[in-house]
Amino acid sequence: MTVRPRRSVLYMPGSNARALEKAKTIAADALILDLEDAVAPDAKAQARAQVADAVKAGGYGPRELVIRINSLDTPWGAEDLRAAVAARPDAILLPKPASSGDIDRASAAMRQAGAGEAMKLWAMIETPIAILKAGEIASAARHAGSRLSVLVMGTNDLIKETGATLDAERTSALYWLSAALTAARAYGLEILDGVYNNFRDMDGYARECRQGRGLGFDGKTLIHPDQVTLANEVFSPPAAEVEFARKHRYAICRERIVPGVSSIGVLLPPVEGWPPLALSTASITESITGPRRDSVVKQLRTAVREVAEILSTS
Repeated sequence: MTVRPRRSVLYMPGSNARALEKAKTIAADALILDLEDAVAPDAKAQARAQVADAVKAGGYGPRELVIRINSLDTPWGAEDLRAAVAARPDAILLPKPASSGDIDRASAAMRQAGAGEAMKLWAMIETPIAILKAGEIASAARHAGSRLSVLVMGTNDLIKETGATLDAERTSALYWLSAALTAARAYGLEILDGVYNNFRDMDGYARECRQGRGLGFDGKTLIHPDQVTLANEVFSPPAAEVEFARKHRYAICRERIVPGVSSIGVLLPPVEGWPPLALSTASITESITGPRRDSVVKQLRTAVREVAEILSTS
């Protein structure tokens, strides 16, 4: 499994061809190509085709690509989902789920549309009922066939539907944020903080980023490219934590390597203060015999690849 950072997740309007092209140069970890809120009803079909073409054409480098469709209960939702699946983004973002059943239906629709197993489902938490049912919605990640992997806070919609007013510390939103985050963590999901609307107020934006990080969010959704750099900085782990994690992974992986493996194979990135580590299955697979040889060799090679991937993500 590849570990992907989601420190900065930038919304881009699907109806704006220039914005979709510019997104290829923005240092965001992920892009949400939006077919919902950012697109007027009479531009939905054009935006759908434009986003699908952009994703198919590629050129976005390592950025995670997510298409936010319209709700499946709207006139555009089903066609959005089919077009999104055909474009093969990394994930589809479902707006306004109200229950675990909504997540199950979206996962099933993706499968029926031909989505590969690697394509994931993200879900907005943006209505009062979603807050009340946050645990139920997150629990859908444990259902058979579920693709749910990330929750996304929709704080603007929550403010609108509750009539709340936010102060600098987002006091009225803390219950929503904590409830959704707790639900995400209970079921092994990542979760992203909502947007900060005044992109010219960098002091206020920095304060909200730090608050989100302190609450436990994995990253922040953004509305402007100028917000990317700070999000990447705030939601990156400190250098000391990174070094500790690398050494911890190294120690764990050494325990999984069979003694006597020859040094030809995958040379892993060095960790300061630790000897070089190389992985190979050659000297072991040559000595395996018997009716289960193919199965054992396959398992061994898979384990070696997993170890290499764990260490190379540091």
